[in-house]
Amino acid sequence: MSANERLYFVVYDIADTKRWRSVFRTMHGYGEWVQLSVFQCRLSQVRHAELIADLDGLIHHDQDHVVIVDVGQVDRVVPRIVSLGKRNYNPVERESVIV
Repeated sequence: MSANERLYFVVYDIADTKRWRSVFRTMHGYGEWVQLSVFQCRLSQVRHAELIADLDGLIHHDQDHVVIVDVGQVDRVVPRIVSLGKRNYNPVERESVIV
């Protein structure tokens, strides 16, 4: 399965607090929280499409902004991340998904 997964960083700027909370809760179902409005996700092509559909239904396109950065295949990519401050950066690990 991991050969078909890609690593993504999802960064968002949501104008309304209520919508921001909805996006934040939704993102917890797809990846791991890195920082205030930043998540890292290991996603298959299907899960990537589901994420886009979910976010598309939550945001107001004229007020909010979501950026999804495709870093590459999880088996091949080694993110070069500099992490400063009290939290260490840890790459997202493979976990079982129960549907």
